[in-house]
Amino acid sequence: MSSQNRTGSRRKTITTISGLAVAGALVLTGCSPEVEKGWLPTERGTTNHTDRIMDLWVNSWIAALVVGIITWGLIVWCLVAYRRRKGTTGFPRQTSFNLPLEVFYLTIPLFMVLVFFYFTDRDQQAIDDRSKPADVVVDVRGKQWAWDFNYKSGEVVTEDVHEAGVQAHLTGNTIDKEALPTLYLPVGKSVDLELNSRDVIHSFWVPAFLQKRDMIPGKTNYIRFTPTKEGTYDGKCAELCGEYHSEMLFRVKVVSETEFQAHMDKLKADGNTGLLGEEYDRNPNLNEIK
Repeated sequence: MSSQNRTGSRRKTITTISGLAVAGALVLTGCSPEVEKGWLPTERGTTNHTDRIMDLWVNSWIAALVVGIITWGLIVWCLVAYRRRKGTTGFPRQTSFNLPLEVFYLTIPLFMVLVFFYFTDRDQQAIDDRSKPADVVVDVRGKQWAWDFNYKSGEVVTEDVHEAGVQAHLTGNTIDKEALPTLYLPVGKSVDLELNSRDVIHSFWVPAFLQKRDMIPGKTNYIRFTPTKEGTYDGKCAELCGEYHSEMLFRVKVVSETEFQAHMDKLKADGNTGLLGEEYDRNPNLNEIK
């Protein structure tokens, strides 16, 4: 009777696990918009890279889901096929090794890692490709706790201009997003963001663009992309950088080239010509202005 109870309990457990696995598979393979984009905070076509990043993310989860289902299926099968039968005595036959199985355990995970590496490396190289000059180059400088945007003269920008952000401080009031430092970008034009820090390590992150990169004092990092959908996107510092880190916010406005040129003209009219370069950087360890 005790053995039968244990068998019934085991079968109930197996049924429960199988049911949960099937339910999870159905949920994760659904066709809702959230599932199709992997619950990422953006839409397809926001930049020239968002589709590629989204596909890599979603396909990686699909592959992981398939492997998970197969693994759980094999575990459940082993539980059922090799369970202890009623009336069985002693231990089952012991096997010291199984060479085909061990080769399988080695080759399949190695193959999976190589496949993931190939697709990740392929997409990363495409995303970071800067072999051709960009239409717009912006020197973005993070500082405790705001942002400076230097628009460098080139294909689209006719004269160096800048826009300086005011340092944030906690006031307890609701943040006025219209007063945040705002980076203007023309739609359909390739953009190079030169990421620099004036003091400590920061991180430039626009969630809708699915790209994030650290800003390290004394080192310039880059983000290259082409915004392909007009709109206003929220950005933030993604690296803990001090007391007012949570207030180090900014916005990105992707606009038509006409509106972009109008903003450049406004900066010139306001006297914001030239670039705010390294002369405004500081060494926080020495607390000195360079």
